Amino acid sequence: MLYNILIAVITLICALLTLVVLLQNGQGQGLSGIGGGGGGGLGGNAGLGARRTADLLSKATSILGGAFLVLCILANFAIDRQTAPTNSVLEQGAPVGDIAAPSQTQSAVPVQTPPPPVNNDGSDSEN
Repeated sequence: MLYNILIAVITLICALLTLVVLLQNGQGQGLSGIGGGGGGGLGGNAGLGARRTADLLSKATSILGGAFLVLCILANFAIDRQTAPTNSVLEQGAPVGDIAAPSQTQSAVPVQTPPPPVNNDGSDSEN
């Protein structure tokens, strides 16, 4: 139950982290060029400034990244170990009695009869 809740929260954090990273200032203007700064529609000083937007998105990336890391480690400890199989295939060993010997198995390739020989010397072979 706890594991499923942690996975749901991790998924939400992944979606938010993706959104925050995509909004950050890259080669272009980022979120600050959408209207808050850069001569956009709202004027130079209205809305979010370039400096405040960069600080906010940088802090949000750090916080979401840290929360993602911590929740992933906690999810590892929250896995219910009793439902997981305890024996692996290697521990069980190969079943000796169930494997048929190769000589007793039927071939997967069908047996074909060879075609009759062809006489290439031009003479009639039925004489």
